[in-house]
Amino acid sequence: MRKLQIEDAQVMQIAVQQEILRSEESRYDHRLHGVLLVSRGMTCYEVADHLGQDPVTVQRWVHAFNQDGFAGLHEGQRPGRPTRLGPAQWTQLERVLRQSPRTLGYGQNLWDGKLLAHHLRVKCDLELGVRQCQRIFRQLGFRRRKPRPVIAQADPDAQARYKKSLVSRICG
Repeated sequence: MRKLQIEDAQVMQIAVQQEILRSEESRYDHRLHGVLLVSRGMTCYEVADHLGQDPVTVQRWVHAFNQDGFAGLHEGQRPGRPTRLGPAQWTQLERVLRQSPRTLGYGQNLWDGKLLAHHLRVKCDLELGVRQCQRIFRQLGFRRRKPRPVIAQADPDAQARYKKSLVSRICG
């Protein structure tokens, strides 16, 4: 039988590895394959090279399997960094975000990550980055809103003049 080849193999290897990492089930299956290869006589170094993993990672899989069986290969808790906001602060923050920033003395109509970071720094003495504040919006179920452009609130004559000047700039 003729040896099959995959076009653009290096790119496909990266794509397959990313696909494996996408879900908990595929990571479990990946660990199973690693343990299977070790049970067939391959060393952890060979398996690691074959699967694109670190040898210590494969050793951990084998130790977990030897200790806990199949359950040892399931995804463990990955809690990450503990939250710096307590349950009461989350509730209070949700109440604050449901208000307009203007009611709290800020100059803008809508909340964004930068304003929330400033608010938490001033009111709660809590230093969070803008990106973390954007994640807080998502965790609380808020979606991003953009302010409407000024032209949308202009009078009809101004809108018509703007459209004519835009057409002349594009076509002209």
